[in-house]
Amino acid sequence: MTMVSSLYTIMFTCGILSLLHTAYSATQHRSFVRLTEQEFTTLPIDVLVQGVLSLILTMYAVLFIAGDFKEIRANIDLQHKTWDTVGHRPSFMVFSHRGRCVTSHYPAVVDD
Repeated sequence: MTMVSSLYTIMFTCGILSLLHTAYSATQHRSFVRLTEQEFTTLPIDVLVQGVLSLILTMYAVLFIAGDFKEIRANIDLQHKTWDTVGHRPSFMVFSHRGRCVTSHYPAVVDD
């Protein structure tokens, strides 16, 4: 783990912990409003600012932790492949199928 990678991991952890603290603060404020029988209008500005900044910090850290992104356009990956190799899937090839029993060119395979 490099120094840069650990820095973004620490930023991500701090962002998530700060988001959890924001949720806890919002819950505490809601409980306080219920106990004092006041009308709930909105969260305090410090809770809102903490939530937005925590979200931005977390998203920024995730961008660098995730690694390199691939192009969304499919033609970038398929640009250097020929038409014959695009649909080539060896795992779907089956050589022992019922066609042997239908034609007379191949000897019939009998399973014991």
